[in-house]
Amino acid sequence: MADYVIKTNQLSKIYSKNKVVNSVNMHVERGKIYGLLGKNGAGKTTTMCMLLNLTYPSSGEIFLFGKNPKKHSDEIYSKIGSIIETPGFYENLTAYENLKIISKIRGDFDPYTINSVLKMVNLDQHGSKQFKDFSLGMKQRLGIAAAIMHSPELLILDEPINGLDPFGIKEIRDLLKRLSREFGITILISSHILSEIENIADVIGFMDDGVLIEEISKEDLHDRLNKFVEFEVSDIDLALNIFKVLELKENEDFTVSGSTIYLYTHLSLRDKFNALFVNAGIDVGKVNLCEENLEEFFTRFVSNN
Repeated sequence: MADYVIKTNQLSKIYSKNKVVNSVNMHVERGKIYGLLGKNGAGKTTTMCMLLNLTYPSSGEIFLFGKNPKKHSDEIYSKIGSIIETPGFYENLTAYENLKIISKIRGDFDPYTINSVLKMVNLDQHGSKQFKDFSLGMKQRLGIAAAIMHSPELLILDEPINGLDPFGIKEIRDLLKRLSREFGITILISSHILSEIENIADVIGFMDDGVLIEEISKEDLHDRLNKFVEFEVSDIDLALNIFKVLELKENEDFTVSGSTIYLYTHLSLRDKFNALFVNAGIDVGKVNLCEENLEEFFTRFVSNN
């Protein structure tokens, strides 16, 4: 039986008669990275705010670590770290000094712990640098350091890679994977950057217009991505005549763009099709077996639901 750190039942939120989260049934398994994927305005942040008790559900149930947070608030939320919106720190203080203030407010100040988390997020080499001089990636990593300083079991992160350059995105990606794999932290991360969710998540929840359409494991996702064969040919008209003789239908079995044919059916016969082209005197510059990316899948998936 699955051990769910987060489970919701028909979770909904209504603002001024507008249902921004609509009957969401979410299942986040312990030790996994769960990517909540959706366009801006899909309801991701509102869902996370309800999980963190920052806003109240209009209806539905939330269970965290198998318990009702209304009845076990102190126990549950002490085991959660989060970043919702941009973390706020003192501009003229160093990373250590900022974390020291946070830990003293919590009542758990420990220099060893602070130095350990700074090393974990690769900020231990910037001891004298003030926060105002940090790159955006460094600021996000400090936010994560603050969120994990009390050794949480669950990390909830809303758009932590938004606005980062490719190097900063890689830093955050590698850090989150390490937190999950080495320290067993369960991570719920939202993003509208599809490629990054695909790179990091074990399970992806597809959200659109307040609805959690489906939760798909990465393994199942790749089985469901459309595959196709790309033929780049020297004589497109002759190649299409061959397809017509074989009774392949345009827009059903294949599509055409310039001198390239995209075949979506009979993929196992691609070598035979290639041989037919060559025997007909057609030069074949490219034969590729391809797979749609997550963005293409998401667009198709949402439009069909």
